[in-house]
Amino acid sequence: MTTTTTTIDEVVGLLRQLRLPHMRRHAPEVLATAKAQRWEPAEAIRALLAEELAGRQASSINTRRKAAAFPTGKTFHTWDKTMSSIPQPTQRSLATLEWIDRAENLVVCGPSGTGKSHLLEALGHAAIEHGCHVYWFSLEALGALLRRHRADDTMGRAIKKVIRADLVCIDDIGLLPVTTDTAEALYRVVDAAYEKRSIALSSNLHPAAFDELMPKTIANATVDRLMHHAHIVATTGDSIRLTQATEGKGVTPLTT
Repeated sequence: MTTTTTTIDEVVGLLRQLRLPHMRRHAPEVLATAKAQRWEPAEAIRALLAEELAGRQASSINTRRKAAAFPTGKTFHTWDKTMSSIPQPTQRSLATLEWIDRAENLVVCGPSGTGKSHLLEALGHAAIEHGCHVYWFSLEALGALLRRHRADDTMGRAIKKVIRADLVCIDDIGLLPVTTDTAEALYRVVDAAYEKRSIALSSNLHPAAFDELMPKTIANATVDRLMHHAHIVATTGDSIRLTQATEGKGVTPLTT
C-alpha cells in the first residue's frame, strides 16, 4: 500500500513539474481505478490524457467567455424557441453556426422585447463552445472604444484587435441617438471585418433605415458592406418582457 501511494505521489509530482494540472488533479483516482480494474497501461494513459484535454478545453471556453464580455449570460438553455416569432427552421439553421464558418453576417431587427439580444448572446455562447472567439459590444461601447483610442492614435490597432474575433456582436442599434464618432466606429468595424469575420447585429430598425440614425454617407457605406453577405432575421409581436410582466411571471410574488 505504501509503495502504491508513494508511486502515485511521485506521478502527481511529475505532472506538477510538467504543468499538466488536469491530469494531476485526476491522477490519484484514475490510477487507483486502473489498479482495481486491472487496466492495460495504455488505457490508464489514455484516461489521463483525456482528462487533461477536457480540462484544457473547459478552461479555454471560460477564458474566451470572459473575454467576450457578454452582458447577461443568456444561452440557448434559457431560450424558448416557441415564444420567438423567428421561424424554427431559421432558428435551427442559425444555431449550426455554419454562417460564422463562412464569414457571413447576421442582422436581427424588430421591436424591443422580441428576443433579439437573447438570440445574439445565445449564438455568441454557442460559438465560443464551438471553438470561436467572440466580442460583444453595445453600439455606445463601440463608439467609446474609438474615442479612447483616437486620443493616442491607436485606433487602427484597436480595430485590428476587435476583428481577431471570429464573431463580433453589436447590440441595440436604434435605441439611442448615434453620434458621428459612434457611426464611424460601426463603419470601421464592419469595413475591417468585411469578408473576413462575422458581424451579428441587433437593431430596432432595418439596416435600410440606418440613415435615420447617422450621417447618410456613413450609413450607406456601412450597410453596403454589412448586407453583402448577411442573413436578415425580423422579429415581430409584443414585448416578451411586458407579456411576462402582465402575467405576473417577471417577479416572485411578495409574501405577507
